[in-house]
Amino acid sequence: MGMTMTQKILAAHAGLTEVKAGDLIEAKLDKVLGNDVTTPPAIKVFENMGAKDVFDRERVIMVPDHFTPNKDIKSAELTKCMRCFAREHNTSNYFELGQKGMGIEHVIIPDNGLIFPGDAIIGADSHTCTYGALGAFSTGVGSTDLACAMASGSTWFKVPEAIKVVLIGKPSLYVTGKDIILHLIGLIGVDGALYKSLEFTGDGVRELSMDQRLTISNMAIECGGKNGIFPVDEVTLEYIAKTDPDRFARKEFTVYEADADAEYSEVINIDLSEVPLTVALPHLPSNTRPASEVKDMKIDQVVIGSCTNGREEDIRTAAELFAGKKVADGVRCIVIPGSQRVYRKALDEGWLAIFDDAGCVISTPTCGPCLGGHMGILAEGERCVSTTNRNFVGRMGHVKSEVILSGVPVAVASAVKGFVATPDDM
Repeated sequence: MGMTMTQKILAAHAGLTEVKAGDLIEAKLDKVLGNDVTTPPAIKVFENMGAKDVFDRERVIMVPDHFTPNKDIKSAELTKCMRCFAREHNTSNYFELGQKGMGIEHVIIPDNGLIFPGDAIIGADSHTCTYGALGAFSTGVGSTDLACAMASGSTWFKVPEAIKVVLIGKPSLYVTGKDIILHLIGLIGVDGALYKSLEFTGDGVRELSMDQRLTISNMAIECGGKNGIFPVDEVTLEYIAKTDPDRFARKEFTVYEADADAEYSEVINIDLSEVPLTVALPHLPSNTRPASEVKDMKIDQVVIGSCTNGREEDIRTAAELFAGKKVADGVRCIVIPGSQRVYRKALDEGWLAIFDDAGCVISTPTCGPCLGGHMGILAEGERCVSTTNRNFVGRMGHVKSEVILSGVPVAVASAVKGFVATPDDM
């Protein structure tokens, strides 16, 4: 029996010729990642186990993004702990506030060229599955596993089964990667891919930009996926050639393809032309509806940003749709570019001026309101349309607030109209 893309990457990193679903393996890692929430506990474990140094100062990545700029004393102490550890071990990839490469971890890591096809990476953050968009294996772990990996450069895995998601056709106008992944989650449920690899394929893949693929892989975890992975094509190669031209020129990456006889637990076919503008109503990402069916839902706030939809393409689309429009009375709209680089692009291109003219609040790059941290917390009874990735009870504030997940076009239209809306309503 052949192997899937994920299985081939894991086999290579475990020094094995083949693996099958259910195998327990130990694999070497190309990168390990932590943020300001998950790294401080990992540092305590690292020190308690007697580790003296990180396995490779260039392969340990630390990004303060969840509560930065620090919202209070406790968050400042967490970031200080991580900052001091990075200095002590002279790590190359600590991203301080204001640096050109700084931003939300899952936006800056691919954009800074830290992940290439065939890599294996773990991160103490569930949305580490984002990097599968580049043909890499990436998944989230806990802080204890992060600590061990920082010291050893390896970790254990149970090789996952795989679901093959065949994308065909071309998306309709304004339908984005967010709509596609919400549509899939709505089909299979929040545990429909539990500890399985979502492997995307089909001629529809070529219709998706890299930013859209990153969004789709990012939310593989929202249906329980161990990882979400895309094949490497010309879009991938063009992207990595820009993010790290030297590594690309040295061809320091490996392109893996699933075998024709690879085994899948399920095959799901999605005609992209039939995917509507989609929202997920409270309180699960699987509670999906076509946006056109819920236009009577009034809102108090809109958030555009996050590791799911804070990339350059997202912010550009928001600016194009906001041009000449105004945020509705009684609605707050917060725009959060996903990185310092995206923020500067928005500044240079005049997108920030468009947002300001429309009546939006513009934030420095941060996870902020996505996890109920800061920069847009909801009060009791308030409802928000958000381009973030989760809408659980209390996710963005009060347990009696509500979050509706959407893509950028629906979010902008909703901000302008004051209720859940689509671009045609503007």
